[in-house]
Amino acid sequence: MQVEEKLALLNYKTDPAYAHITIDESICETCPDHFCTFGCPAKCYTIIDGRINFKYEDCVECGTCVIACAHGSVKWTNPKGGQGIKYKFG
Repeated sequence: MQVEEKLALLNYKTDPAYAHITIDESICETCPDHFCTFGCPAKCYTIIDGRINFKYEDCVECGTCVIACAHGSVKWTNPKGGQGIKYKFG
């Protein structure tokens, strides 16, 4: 089973007006390594045409991106009450 198939089993409730993770794109533009793209298990971070593409809606709230980004681009907070991911199987 691929990661994408496993993520499809999760239930997300996101608030479009409130992103619990934000990135500073000016820092990402000069990043030499983009460890966030390798570390995120949900593949929320991708490189498209040389620029970082980020989708917080697929986040599994593990916090790996905060640790992987050594340059301070990623700002992570808990989702608002009642928002975020709901695990069906544990």
